[in-house]
Amino acid sequence: MDDRPGPQFRTHERVESVGRKRRFRGALLIFLFAACGLMLPSLASPLGGKEKPTTYVIPLPSPPDFSQVDWLIGNWSGKTTTRDPQGDIHFSAVYDLGKRVMVLRETVSLPAKETVPAVNETWMGVLSDARPSPGFILTVYSSTGFVSRIRVSVEGAEAHFNPEGGDQLPPGWLFRRVLSRTDADQFTESVQAAPPQKAFFDYYTAKFTRTKPPDGKSK
Repeated sequence: MDDRPGPQFRTHERVESVGRKRRFRGALLIFLFAACGLMLPSLASPLGGKEKPTTYVIPLPSPPDFSQVDWLIGNWSGKTTTRDPQGDIHFSAVYDLGKRVMVLRETVSLPAKETVPAVNETWMGVLSDARPSPGFILTVYSSTGFVSRIRVSVEGAEAHFNPEGGDQLPPGWLFRRVLSRTDADQFTESVQAAPPQKAFFDYYTAKFTRTKPPDGKSK
């Protein structure tokens, strides 16, 4: 034993204590290295790893069914039958946007009468499916500047066009029409108009014939 005051330690005890500390430090270093090894892949993955690209798919609506009105496709030439002198009307219908819509065009030239001024108007309408409601919606843009919306319903050989609002309407006026298919290459158009706060009256009726290409075959 050492005669110096204070705690007394045996030499072998000091050696064991130092050995335990070294083993503890060694184990701690091994643990730290292992932990760093586990962390490195997670840190490197966003920077150097290749992630699988995400593909987004927007489901498309089913195509509209224009079978009730596809007989309108083509070019048509018409003459009024209830006005004197007669007026000229040209009508056409084509599919667009992969048959998602039908584009209708009509040019109306009605000569002036004693109490009625001449009419020269061209309008274009985009016919689309009215889902979930039955029938179709026709948005009409006119050379007069008016923009109206028409609901189209089909009853047998007749297509009814009835007003249903719009962005820029004739003040107080309403117009409606009926297209009646009379033959594979013929139809009639009956147009009615209603002044503000008045009942509908017959505006004009016209008879149309399909315009044939030079080879004589119907389009």
